[in-house]
Amino acid sequence: MKKKFTLEIASPCSENFDKMIPNENGSFCNSCMKNVIDLSRKTNSEVAKFISENKDKNICARLKTTQLEEEFQFNETSKINNLKYAAVAASILLASNVTGQEKTTEETEIAVQQPAHYTVGKVVYVQNTEEQTIFVKGKLLEAKTEKPFDRKIYKNLEIMINGSRSNVKMNSKTGEFLIPILVAKDIKTFQITITADDYYLSKAVAFDMNLVKDNVLHQNIIISADELSRVYIAGGLGINYIPKKRNAEIK
Repeated sequence: MKKKFTLEIASPCSENFDKMIPNENGSFCNSCMKNVIDLSRKTNSEVAKFISENKDKNICARLKTTQLEEEFQFNETSKINNLKYAAVAASILLASNVTGQEKTTEETEIAVQQPAHYTVGKVVYVQNTEEQTIFVKGKLLEAKTEKPFDRKIYKNLEIMINGSRSNVKMNSKTGEFLIPILVAKDIKTFQITITADDYYLSKAVAFDMNLVKDNVLHQNIIISADELSRVYIAGGLGINYIPKKRNAEIK
């Protein structure tokens, strides 16, 4: 019988998963003295298998927030059926062994795949003369407070612009950064990416090339904390089983 379910974490944990002690069963949290199972790296079928084998246990887990929107399912079979399947499998195996002993060995021709041939050479890169390298200098600030993001919440906060990041870490107290980027002369926006341990944001931000002086653009990046998407979430795992839909009555 197929069982469908969704997952939830009603009370998210604020502990840093990366600082927990890894072991063969997950990562041990010294705060709550429990193992936290990392389900964020598992496929849907692997998550379903884990839940089917541990559905009666009290589980503390780490998930991607997108997994909270997923629907999972696994096949639940009774122990009696399992014994029947085992007996049938054993009888089939026994019969196949007897049949195999009666057959004579036949020669088999193995087709060997021919190796592929590749052309090796130098890659030529032609730089666009309409592009130039500039430095973007400014501060990453939270819109409501107009102050740097709280590093206790947004751990290992980083900013990238057009895929480039600063060689020096962003100042945690002031939010200052200096990032070199390659831009076209007619460009009007650049793509910023903000990452933290459990948060992520990517969006286009407008800027004016006329404000670039001596190859430096002074511009603060002001972002609302609400814009950052939660990537990971940890805590006590809740399993919500979806009732099987009844066939609609024919009137």
